[in-house]
Amino acid sequence: MAYAALVSVAETLSLILKHHQYGVLLEKRRLQSLRKHVMFLGAFLDDFPEKANDLEDRIRDDANEAEDITELLLFEEIRSSSSSGGPRSVDLSPHQSGGSNARKLHPRFRKMCQQLQKVTEAVESIVEEVMGIKNSLAVQDPQLSDSSPPTSSTVPVPTKKDNKKDAMVGFEEDFVAIKSRLCGESCRLEFIPIYGMGGIGKTTLARSAYGDPMIVEYFDIRAWVTVSQDYSTQEMLFTLVDSIKAFNGKFDEEKNSYEKFDEGKHTYEQMAEHVYKSLKGRRYLVVLDDIGVQRLGMIPLHEMRFMDVDQSWILLQQKVFNEQQCPPDLENTGKMIARSCKGLPLAIVVIAGILSTVSQTRASWEDIAKKVNSAVNANNEQFTRILSLSYTHLPHHLRPCFLYMGGFPEDYEIHVSKLVKLWMAEGFMEPSVSKSFEEEAEEYVEDLVRRSLVLVTRRKSNGKIKSCSVHDLVRDLCIRKAREEKFLLYATDRYVDRFLPKGIKDQRRLSIRRSSLTLLSNIDGPIIRTALFFQHCRRLLSFLESFRLLRVLDAVIATFRKFPVEVLKLYHLRLLPDPCAKSFALQNLQTLVVVRNFICAKRIVQMIPNLKKLAVVYDGHELNWQAYHLKNLVHLHQLEKLKINIKSNSCYCFPLEGKLAFPMILKKLTLRGCLFGWEDMATIGSLPHLEVMKLISCNFVGCKWETTEGEFPCLKFLKIETTNLEHWIGESSHFPRLEQLLLCNSQLGKIPDFIGEIPTLQLIEVCRWEKKYLDSAKSIQEEQTSLGNDPPQLRLVPGEIDCTKAVTSAPKVRDYMSFGLKVV
Repeated sequence: MAYAALVSVAETLSLILKHHQYGVLLEKRRLQSLRKHVMFLGAFLDDFPEKANDLEDRIRDDANEAEDITELLLFEEIRSSSSSGGPRSVDLSPHQSGGSNARKLHPRFRKMCQQLQKVTEAVESIVEEVMGIKNSLAVQDPQLSDSSPPTSSTVPVPTKKDNKKDAMVGFEEDFVAIKSRLCGESCRLEFIPIYGMGGIGKTTLARSAYGDPMIVEYFDIRAWVTVSQDYSTQEMLFTLVDSIKAFNGKFDEEKNSYEKFDEGKHTYEQMAEHVYKSLKGRRYLVVLDDIGVQRLGMIPLHEMRFMDVDQSWILLQQKVFNEQQCPPDLENTGKMIARSCKGLPLAIVVIAGILSTVSQTRASWEDIAKKVNSAVNANNEQFTRILSLSYTHLPHHLRPCFLYMGGFPEDYEIHVSKLVKLWMAEGFMEPSVSKSFEEEAEEYVEDLVRRSLVLVTRRKSNGKIKSCSVHDLVRDLCIRKAREEKFLLYATDRYVDRFLPKGIKDQRRLSIRRSSLTLLSNIDGPIIRTALFFQHCRRLLSFLESFRLLRVLDAVIATFRKFPVEVLKLYHLRLLPDPCAKSFALQNLQTLVVVRNFICAKRIVQMIPNLKKLAVVYDGHELNWQAYHLKNLVHLHQLEKLKINIKSNSCYCFPLEGKLAFPMILKKLTLRGCLFGWEDMATIGSLPHLEVMKLISCNFVGCKWETTEGEFPCLKFLKIETTNLEHWIGESSHFPRLEQLLLCNSQLGKIPDFIGEIPTLQLIEVCRWEKKYLDSAKSIQEEQTSLGNDPPQLRLVPGEIDCTKAVTSAPKVRDYMSFGLKVV
C-alpha cells in the first residue's frame, strides 16, 4: 500500500510546514526535502506502476515510519506546549547540534530525531534507485527541480448503467423454476433453499425473483433479511419488522403520520408477536440471504450449477462491451478467458472488470488470458487467485479505497456519503484544481463499480450511487490483502479476544464488529490512525489515550453525557493548535455526527472553526434551549450541512429558541420535530447558497405559507414531510432553481399550480397514494404539455399500499401514465 502511505505522509508534512511555528522538534529544511522526495515517488507509482512492484514494500514501510516518527514528535511538542502555555524554544537544526538546547533534549526525543534522519536517508536511497530506473527508460525527471512537483490526478472513468439483462445470463431456467415454486398451487408454508458455492449467483437469482413484477403482484408482503456469519436473531427480527412496515403501516389522520413500531421499546417476544400478526392470513415472501444450508435440515434444495462455456462467453461479452459486439480479433482470446473462469459468474464479471480497463488489443487480452490461466492452475485456490488479479490490476490510487471496503461488516450497506467522508479524512484524495474531494471520491466509487468490485445497492433520483456493498468473496480478498499490506485489521470476536493485543502492533487501521471495549483499554496502539466500531459504544473514549496518533474515529452509536474532553488529547484527529490561543482547536475537524444534546457554547464553536457537517439530536422531553445555545451556530462560518433532530415520544413539536440564525454558507438544512414561525422560514429563505431543505415532522405557527420574491435563490431540492401546512401561496419566480419537490403526509389540499410553472422543475415525489395529488399532478402536466413545455415527472413512493400493485389494477393511474408519470 505504498501509494496510500506516500499520499498520507505528504499531507502530514504539508500541514506541519504550513504551521511551521510548531515544528520545533522537526527541522524545516529536512521536512521540505522529505516531502519533495515523497511527491516524486508518488508520481513514479502513478506513471510506472509495473516498474514499482519490487520497491512497493520498502516505499510503504519507509513512508509509514517517516510519518509515525514525525507525528509522534509533533504529538509530544503539542502536549508540552499545551501544558506550558506556548511553544517550546528548542532548536534541533544541524547548525545547533552542539548547543545547550540539544544537550537538554530528552534522550527519547533525541533517539526519535535520529530515527527520522535514518528513515529520510532510506527514502533518499529509494529515490536514487527510481531515478536510475527512469534514466534507463530514457525518461527525463522533472520532479526534483526547484519548481513544485506536480501531483497525480485521476482520470474520470466512464460508467454504464446497471444492466439487468446480463444479471440473468445463464439463470433463465433457474429463474423460471424458482418463480414456479413461489407461485405454485400449494397453500402450505414453502421453503425454497437456493444452494451453490460462493459467487455462483444465488443472491442475484433471489433478487431477480424478488423484484419480478409477477412476484410483486402475487405476494401481499415481501421482506428481505440478510443473515451474516456473526448474525444475531434480534437484529434479524429488527430487519424483518422494518421491511414489513411499508406494507403494514396505517396512516393516523390525527397525528398526521404513520404508526411506527419502535423496536427499542419492545421486547423480543413482543416483536415476534408483531411479525406473526402482520403475516397471519396474508400471502408473504421472506428472503433470508446468505443463510447456511446446514441450518435448513432436510428441505429439498434448488441447486445452482456452473455456467457452460457459451453462457460464460455471453456474460463476459455483455459485461465488457455492454450492448456492442466483441471485435473479431479478440473473440478467440475472450472465449479462452471465459473458459478459464470455470463457469463461476463472480470470477467472470471480475475479470470482465479488468478487461474493460485495459486497451482492446490482442496483446493486452492475451496477457490477461495468461494470468487467468496461471491462476486456474493453482488447484483449490483458483478462484481466490482469479479475484486477486482484480487487485493487481487496480491503479495505485484505487487500492487503498478498495481495501477500505474490508473494514465494513459482512453484508453491510455502505452509504457512499459516509464512505467519501472517511476516505477524505484518511487522506486518500489528492487535491485537484478541476474538482472537489467529494467529486473525486464519487468517481472512485463509480470506477470500482465499473470494475465489478463494488455492487450498487441503491441509487439517488439523479442517478448517483447512494449506497453500495461488496460480495462476500471480494470482501474476504479485501480483508486478507489489507492485513498483508499492514493497512487495516478487521477483527472478529474471536480475533479480538485471542490475537488482537499482538496483531495490532504493525496495523494502522482497526475495525471491530463486536467486542468488549474494556479489552481495548489494555492495548497499546502506537501507530493506529483509524478506529471503526460497529456497535453501540458507551465507554468508547476510556482507552483512546493509548491511540496517540488517531486520525479517524467512527462508531455507529456513541453515547456521552457531556462533551468528551478526551477528544482534545487526540491531537492528530485532524488537529492543529490555534496560534492565537493557549488552548487547542480541532482545526481540521470537518464532520461531527450524530451528537446527542450538543451544547453549542461559544467556546465549543471556536474549537471547531472549519466544521462543514453537523448533525445533532435533542431529547424533546428534557429540552432547555437556553442551555444549548443554538444561536451560536451562526458562528460556524464553514458549515455547509446541518441537521437538527428533536426526538419525542409524543406528536408535539418543540419551538426553536428565539430567532433562527444560520451560517450564510449553509447548503443543506434538515429540521425534524421543530416548531417555528413563518418569519423563521423567511430567514432560511435568505440563505444565498442553500440548495437542499428538508422539513420533517415540523409544524408552523399558522398553516399558510406565503413565499416572496428573492427567497431561496439556489434551492434545488425541497422536502416537506408530516407538517401542518395546509395552504401554500407563491409564484414560480420564488423558487428559480427548484429541481425536485417531495411532499409526504402533507395536509396540503393539492400541489400548488405555480409549482408546475417552475422551468427548472424535473421531479415531484409524493409519499401518499391520494387522489388529490394525482389530480393536481395531471392538471399541471396537461397545462405544461399544452404550452409546449416538458412536464415534470411524478414519482409515487409506496406508503399505505404498494404503488406498483396499484398500477396494474387502477385504470385511472394508467391514464395518468400516458402523461409521463413514472411510478417506481
